[in-house]
Amino acid sequence: MTDLIHRPRRLRRTEALRSLVRETRLAREDFILPLFACSGENVRREIPSMPGVHNLSVDEITRDAAAAYEIGVRGVILFGLPESKDELATGAYIDNGIVQQAIRSIKREVPDLVVIADTCLCEYTSHGHCGVVRDGEVINDDSLELLARTAVSQAQAGADMVAPSAMMSPGPAS
Repeated sequence: MTDLIHRPRRLRRTEALRSLVRETRLAREDFILPLFACSGENVRREIPSMPGVHNLSVDEITRDAAAAYEIGVRGVILFGLPESKDELATGAYIDNGIVQQAIRSIKREVPDLVVIADTCLCEYTSHGHCGVVRDGEVINDDSLELLARTAVSQAQAGADMVAPSAMMSPGPAS
């Protein structure tokens, strides 16, 4: 090492100094808890690809959301796992869809909790794409109409925000 290297550490010497000049601070209210809604009652089924994360029935998701709020988390984002799937992702935008049910339940129990709804179609389609597939092609305009219906349905159920996550691009559905 050369004597020419100077590493100023004066602002890192003590916790008080570090705290005073710290740029980024994270607190519980800065986090958004992802929750995965499924049908049924008293369902808490671990998601194998995400250890410690569960698919939760509406009653369980509401309990978890309330518990998170109690410890200072101020937002949740909801993802849905419908009972059935079809080519037009009907479960994403119907009034009694699983995410819509969860939104209403959480808002009744914890009205001040910010509820964000994932706005996507892939989990609701039988083919797994984020939209309408016709003749092996993803049809963007028709898909956008379904995404808009989904966002409106989620907002009408009481979501504070919708979070469009659909992966749309023209071309072959593979």
